[in-house]
Amino acid sequence: MTGTPTSLALTPRQVWKRARGLLIALAILIVAGILMALLRSGEQHGRLDPRSADRYGSRAVAELLKGQGVTTRVVTTLDEAVAATGPDSTLLVAAPDLLTDHQQKTLRASMDTSGGRTILVSAGPASLETLAPGVSTETPAETEALTPQCSFPAAEHAGDADMGGERYVTALPGTDACYRSDGLPTLLRIEGRAEGDTVLLGAPDILYNDRLDKRGNASLALQLLGSRTHLVWYLPSLSDPSATEGGGDREDGRGAGETSFLSLIPSGWLWGTLQLALAAVLAAIWRARRLGPLVTERLPVAIRASESTEGRARLYRKANARDRAATVLRTATRTRLAPLLGVPPTEAHAPDSLLPAVSARLSGADQGAAGETDLRTLLFGPAPTDDTALILLADQLDALEREVRTS
Repeated sequence: MTGTPTSLALTPRQVWKRARGLLIALAILIVAGILMALLRSGEQHGRLDPRSADRYGSRAVAELLKGQGVTTRVVTTLDEAVAATGPDSTLLVAAPDLLTDHQQKTLRASMDTSGGRTILVSAGPASLETLAPGVSTETPAETEALTPQCSFPAAEHAGDADMGGERYVTALPGTDACYRSDGLPTLLRIEGRAEGDTVLLGAPDILYNDRLDKRGNASLALQLLGSRTHLVWYLPSLSDPSATEGGGDREDGRGAGETSFLSLIPSGWLWGTLQLALAAVLAAIWRARRLGPLVTERLPVAIRASESTEGRARLYRKANARDRAATVLRTATRTRLAPLLGVPPTEAHAPDSLLPAVSARLSGADQGAAGETDLRTLLFGPAPTDDTALILLADQLDALEREVRTS
């Protein structure tokens, strides 16, 4: 009996009917996520790229610098960036946190000897330890209009600007801490070697095309980027060969150039997915059904026994519950046979008590319902495998009961 599949197992059609609602909802969620990602990626096209005229591009500031005689060169590899730096150049690194340890060390060595200015945009904990030793960050702040609150000439001349993002903490001497948010600067200038310096820019907003005409953003951007005659705009790329050199293992366990899948998902989608999962669990609990004993209750109206029998039979058939139906038929037959054979009701369902009594009653019959059918299989056997076997079982039980009554 252990190898016989239960009749309560759902058919593929029933599984599809029950799961199609959830699958449709999941498909809608996936399609919506893809559409939102496409829309979002369209808005972010050319982010911090001086060749892009999109709202998050930086072509406007590059054109203004060109009018002041500053040349802008866009590079996507570390070798190009290092080779182009010098005392008369400014190196802007758009995403320093994307650089591997090997790239950061190479860049830091160049910063110490170039004698120029290096601007690190939104530099966080992943890059500060190497590129700006002695500087740490606190919880990022929202971008908003902030006042300079420092003596750095570029900030004083620009006045209020849209600053925020990373907030820096340092005790290094010879630094200018500007545009404080909750007491911590979002722009930090650090004196370097060979008359060079490093500028940590907490947020890139002052470089965006759609923010350049707000407050003193343009003035601050032009003064930071235009202090030298050449501007090298470094956009780190995953295809940079230097990303695979020197092992490239990050402290967080990811290899060179690798980005975790979760880091690519906006935080709002993660919270939304968590809420949907919680809602699905609550809905499952609400809709759950527990199989258990039937609860008898007084019916408000009288129902004919035949209608009740037919109704229950339809339910069993709809659920393919042949085992439950066979159990009900055998239990009812054994219950009716026990008093006819003198078997106590408490032992009506015990094979050792009922079967000998049935055999003794039918032993004098030449041929009866159980003549060729094993009584144990008939009264205590396994569940029928199909509807035909169930009907045959019901007929044999009726015949057995009639035979016992007439013998």
